[in-house]
Amino acid sequence: MKQYELFINGKFIPNGSREMTDVINPATEEVISRVPKATVEDVENAVDAAYEAQKSWAKVPAIERAGYLMELAQLVKDNAEMFAQTNTAEMGKTIAQSRDEAGWLSEYIIYFAQMARHMKGEILPSDRPNENIFMYKMPIGVVAGIMPWNFPLFLIGRKVAPALVAGDTVVLKPSSDSPNGCYEFAKLVEQSSLPPGVINVVSGAGSVVGDSLSKSPKIAMVSMTGSTEAGRKIMATAAQNITKVSLELGGKAPVIVMNDADIDATVEHVFNSRMINCGQVCNAAERVYVQEGVADEFIEKMTKRIEKATYGDPLTKVDMGPMVNKAQAEHVDELVKSAAAEGAKIVCGGKKAKVDGKGFYYEPTLVTGCTHDMTIMREEIFGPALPISTFKTLDEAIEKANDCIYGLTSSIYTQDTDVMLRALNEIHFGETYVNREHFEAFQGFHAGVRQSGIGGDDGEHGLEEFLETHVCYVDYDTKTQGK
Repeated sequence: MKQYELFINGKFIPNGSREMTDVINPATEEVISRVPKATVEDVENAVDAAYEAQKSWAKVPAIERAGYLMELAQLVKDNAEMFAQTNTAEMGKTIAQSRDEAGWLSEYIIYFAQMARHMKGEILPSDRPNENIFMYKMPIGVVAGIMPWNFPLFLIGRKVAPALVAGDTVVLKPSSDSPNGCYEFAKLVEQSSLPPGVINVVSGAGSVVGDSLSKSPKIAMVSMTGSTEAGRKIMATAAQNITKVSLELGGKAPVIVMNDADIDATVEHVFNSRMINCGQVCNAAERVYVQEGVADEFIEKMTKRIEKATYGDPLTKVDMGPMVNKAQAEHVDELVKSAAAEGAKIVCGGKKAKVDGKGFYYEPTLVTGCTHDMTIMREEIFGPALPISTFKTLDEAIEKANDCIYGLTSSIYTQDTDVMLRALNEIHFGETYVNREHFEAFQGFHAGVRQSGIGGDDGEHGLEEFLETHVCYVDYDTKTQGK
């Protein structure tokens, strides 16, 4: 069984008598590793290391910082299968999806390395003669990267790559459910030529590590991906020092299926948007509104598709592995049972399951006859259960879609350009997908509104989160010209 150590200032710190956390394989329910519980002092040491390292890292030309990122990307590529196996073992993602995620990590790092020559300042016109106004884009400083358990590899890239190319340094806090991949990444950082302190890794409880990072006066920004409740706590703590936060939080993505939709294609897209990673994705399809004219056909075909879905050992060729832990499986079960109690129909699935007597599995589930006010249509499911409701008019569908505390991802399926354009203008979400599955691009901007977050990730706009503006007013004396 692996024993990991905190990674601070380029070195792994012996655990000694430090408390440890067991990491459990959700498919076998076996302990597969132990990770350290960082103390407040450990966090302060990591922040201090990042703070000191950032002073010199910011002075390294961006293109040279990109070189370090390219080195890291190659190390990740060389170890892609190890990362995939680690990912599947610690959080239950199917091996095919884990291999995809390992590939995204290296490609994402490369993408931001290539942004090194694309960070731009501005020269602004002055109201005064003989004056220039320069607007510089500067590194923000030390970034605390607080990561979720559902994409523990890819989120390393989101927290590290834009920060490093911008000239920032990072202290990473992986989730206690899936920290192993982050520590394996730290081993590659140790092997690389990256200066000590630029990347640090500390694990432990959010009440200790997350709180200490958020309240530190040496942290310039907290970039956090996780639940809305965790985001509220981060904001409250960061407010002590008016520390910037960039938060990607919960979602309750609505799907609108119009009468003219290509039903066969729509069923496959919605299925993939719900069942990927066992439904444990912030932008997964969380609630479906189907126009009455195609509701029967859509439900019939979606029922067949979900009944065909397979779950089991994530190292085999299945659609879904287990939920990340027992509590997550129980949360999904409670929401499905509440729907039945409120009058909905469980068409298929609807139960927790075991494979060979083990694992935190949940059956692929379809729930129909849902009304907009049901708990399952209001609260984030984050699991393989798909609730369906019907509607008459586009006005009704848009109103129901927007009637939500969240605002991350949404989608609409239609062949009518006018309907599509109206939806794009009136659906109040950070992302809207048209006639395709829910999944963002590196070059986009993954950001939510309302209680789905503040700030965002990816692309040029995501890079801006890791930079700050420095405006300089420069007067010059024309009388000295030629002397």
